[in-house]
Amino acid sequence: MEKVNSKYKVLFVCLGNICRSPAAQGIFEHVVRENGMSDKIFADSAGTYGGHRGELPDRRMRTAALYRGFALTHKSRQVSGLDFLDFDLVVAMDDQNYEDLMHLAPSVEATHKIRRMADFLKVRKMPYIPDPYYMGAEGFSMVLDLLEDGCQNLYESIASEIC
Repeated sequence: MEKVNSKYKVLFVCLGNICRSPAAQGIFEHVVRENGMSDKIFADSAGTYGGHRGELPDRRMRTAALYRGFALTHKSRQVSGLDFLDFDLVVAMDDQNYEDLMHLAPSVEATHKIRRMADFLKVRKMPYIPDPYYMGAEGFSMVLDLLEDGCQNLYESIASEIC
């Protein structure tokens, strides 16, 4: 997976790109920066649904993330088949996102870039990252807990491969 003259690129994907995936992007970027790897690793996020295109993350997620020191400024966008050409790893937040990405992938080779965020959880094992949209403040906090764990482990996995 070593990249020559370019960054290793990770795309986080959820449904609307307003809660989980922009939070994962913000947390992951923070971990990358803290480890001095911003020149080697790039992150972005997108949604399988395009109805929130151009919007900031959900206010509740921005507030919960900012409380932990993560400023979420990403503007929502919809994932496309072209993302599989540009990104080295596409990380799905739940099984529906995973299935949607598998169908969107332009080739069998591209499907090998798709992973589940839950694969990187160590502290609290769950089969997927739940959507906090209808869960209240506790849901946003739980999702951030999961993403902090998963993003740290994902970073360590990538760093061990590209260094």
